[in-house]
Amino acid sequence: MKVLWYLTAPDGRYPWKKDGARKMDHAYLQQLARAYDHLGFTGALLATGAHDVWVLGASLLPFTERMRFLAAIHPGLIPPVLLAKMAATFQEFSKGRLLLNIVSGDAKMLGAYGMTLPHDERYVMADEYLTVFRRILAGETVTFKGRHVETIEAKLALSGDTPIVQPDLWFGGSSEAAIEVAAKHVDTYLSWGETPDEMAAKVERVRARAKAHGRALGYGIRLYVVVRETDEEAWAAAQDLHDHMDDAAIAANARFVAGTDSVGQQKMTALHGGLKPKFARDLEIAPGLWAGLGLVRPGPGTAIVGSPETVIRTLRAYQGAGIETFILSGMPLLEEAYRFGELVLPHLDVARTARAGSAFTWSNLFDRDLSAKAAG
Repeated sequence: MKVLWYLTAPDGRYPWKKDGARKMDHAYLQQLARAYDHLGFTGALLATGAHDVWVLGASLLPFTERMRFLAAIHPGLIPPVLLAKMAATFQEFSKGRLLLNIVSGDAKMLGAYGMTLPHDERYVMADEYLTVFRRILAGETVTFKGRHVETIEAKLALSGDTPIVQPDLWFGGSSEAAIEVAAKHVDTYLSWGETPDEMAAKVERVRARAKAHGRALGYGIRLYVVVRETDEEAWAAAQDLHDHMDDAAIAANARFVAGTDSVGQQKMTALHGGLKPKFARDLEIAPGLWAGLGLVRPGPGTAIVGSPETVIRTLRAYQGAGIETFILSGMPLLEEAYRFGELVLPHLDVARTARAGSAFTWSNLFDRDLSAKAAG
């Protein structure tokens, strides 16, 4: 099992409110990176947000030894040969700790960067982009002319005879166009917080498409976590978050996601319908799964809520659906990383890197004793 934590602004007890948000300066980001590395998380997601992921990731390398950096990038915003150069440099300096999360985003967000391609055309571009990117990182000299991507004799200048360690590519998207690109190019297919039953169906759908291309993928999911000593305490903590979701924050988030062409975002919005009920648990969409955070947070808005045993049982349900990678977070990031790291993480056999420069080791087993307890 691979378990990553989130390393992106905003943060705080109630980060959708000005008086609930925390200052996200470099000193605090260092704290987060050191904590994740110390606690034993596989790595951290550096999502697109307030800080540039390449500057942020590079700046945090000296403060970590093992954790991997899952850097989110938008294909098409920079040439694929430049991305390949950046990735190769990061791999060299980090001793192979880079992962790339390919994000096609939505029209509203990408329009700010000058990209105006319609939904399906963005995935045509991503297909061409990843084709060129992979070939360049493989050491080829690439001349390519597609509908959206063109390059002439693109090649990386390598340092001596050191081969490039190709970073694994991670990719999310629920549309047919997105699934086709994932099936052809990536190593790990990601989804936002759908239920285990929904994820099982999605995994089978993607797996069949990948098989048609002669490939096999890994599968992951992005979720929040509200874990406490007991289920009752966890739901009380969820209720506290729920109580601090003011009308202004809910309305602001609704405006932000309105009209999106992201199928994944449409699915997340449908889970709560944009309406805040009186009780947090009224938005429990499956046992131990709460959709309430989607009222004030765009993107993945589902949280696992419960005791350590409940959280482990839910993670096992996702494992049974074919998920082996979990990108998790809580609010605030630091305190909840320690809470999860102390209550849950020691009972999972989590894949993490060895010390920098050593071989990576991966595994997929839970701690059998506590897993058996959770299953009971």
